[in-house]
Amino acid sequence: MKFIVSILLTALLAFVAGLFTTLPWWIFVASSFIVSALIHQAPGKSFLSGFLGLFLLWVVLAFIKDAANEHLLSTKVALILPLGGSYLMLILVTGIIGGLISGFAALTGSFVKK
Repeated sequence: MKFIVSILLTALLAFVAGLFTTLPWWIFVASSFIVSALIHQAPGKSFLSGFLGLFLLWVVLAFIKDAANEHLLSTKVALILPLGGSYLMLILVTGIIGGLISGFAALTGSFVKK
């Protein structure tokens, strides 16, 4: 139960911090750290909950924003990168990068709690 709450709270705090504040884009690191420090879990579960919370949030938000312009920009960026022009791969890669950063922040919060 704590695992699911941690995923949802990580995604919610990152969304609220990014949407309603003028803080920089990387503020989700602080939110992942805080959630992991407050909800004590094993380090592996903390990493996974931080990763999944932000990965799911970024993939969904990126797909919604990208669908608004019919995937034009992301397809062009995917052509520059070695992704074969696949906008879905670009969205997944950005989600994985954000998820890893959030996961490591949550892992740090778990270690600080100990």
